[in-house]
Amino acid sequence: MPYYRRVGEIPRKRHTQFRAPDGGLYAEELMGQEGFSSDSSLLYHRHAPTSITAAEAFTPPAYEQVPNRPLKPRHLRTHKLDEGPADAVLGRRHLLANADVRIGYAIADRPSPLYRDAVGDECLYVEAGRALIETTFGALEVGPGDYVIIPTSVVHRIVPQSQVRLLTIEASGHVGPPKRYLSVRGQFLEHSPYCERDLRGPETPLLVDGSDVEVLVRARGGWTRHVYARHPFDVVGWDGCQYPWVFSIHDFEPITGRVHQPPPVHQTFQGPNFVVCSFVPRKVDYHPQAVPIPYNHHNVDSDEMLFYTGGSYEARRGSGIEQGSISLHPSGFTHGPQPGAVERSLGAEAFDELAVMVDTFRPLDLCSAGLEVEDTGYAWTWSR
Repeated sequence: MPYYRRVGEIPRKRHTQFRAPDGGLYAEELMGQEGFSSDSSLLYHRHAPTSITAAEAFTPPAYEQVPNRPLKPRHLRTHKLDEGPADAVLGRRHLLANADVRIGYAIADRPSPLYRDAVGDECLYVEAGRALIETTFGALEVGPGDYVIIPTSVVHRIVPQSQVRLLTIEASGHVGPPKRYLSVRGQFLEHSPYCERDLRGPETPLLVDGSDVEVLVRARGGWTRHVYARHPFDVVGWDGCQYPWVFSIHDFEPITGRVHQPPPVHQTFQGPNFVVCSFVPRKVDYHPQAVPIPYNHHNVDSDEMLFYTGGSYEARRGSGIEQGSISLHPSGFTHGPQPGAVERSLGAEAFDELAVMVDTFRPLDLCSAGLEVEDTGYAWTWSR
């Protein structure tokens, strides 16, 4: 994270004695990136965070992953996925994936198990519903339009307050604001479309008693079920620059111009070999002869995934795109507006659209759940 936060009780100096009311020492845990060489936070536990009593291999729900062959644009309808009882971790349906990122969708109506993703950061986007995300750093209340960034290896669970629909982006490394938005010391710069005031983090400790507590761990070598002697939510205080946080897509301030602006102006986060962009309601180009919608384009180095989460996306009207749709336009394919969309857009002053885009710099494979809900006629919609 780009700025420092302090929550709960901590001692005045780091790595000094900090005692509980009964006289015992609290246990320090430094959670940081890049081997003590990047952002970190220092947490103070009631009990040793190292005390596991059991570990066994765990088999998560299986899925298949195949290349996008024959190469063509795809349209996945997430709202056609099964809405049976599920949680937001084990109930995720994986749709698209490569070595850098795995994109899925969850429809959850019950609490998830305690979970730690040791492969990379997770970026969750709340399409609908509300949830409480409980973590070792404290709890976060989230609702429609919220992005949630959960750093690598943070123990957490997702507790729906109603049925919640999530787009899940699981990275193989760290996710954060684009470097061009930040000063050399990590402050958001004036040209950034959002800033520190727009971010929400845990505000109070979350203290839970319990023993023999199970935590599922996803690691590069596979999944494990750990049993902890005491509940991991026993942190009385912490400080630092690494913690789970929330940013609402509705606080993203769009960058516009006299003529059509390219997708990098919508960039919200960056991850290892991918970026996340937010398309929000905005005024559009004000040159008297501007063409407001995107021109045909061919990004030769990236696949483009777009999740449609609200409003009306003018460039694709007539193609079958709807709320909850995911389009995939792969490298090796030129894509652009639906036939007739350019003429319809002339003279438009504003667009009412809401979408999350993930551009990856390695090809995305198709996963079994995505193929189950594919609109197989989408690739031919430019020929109608």
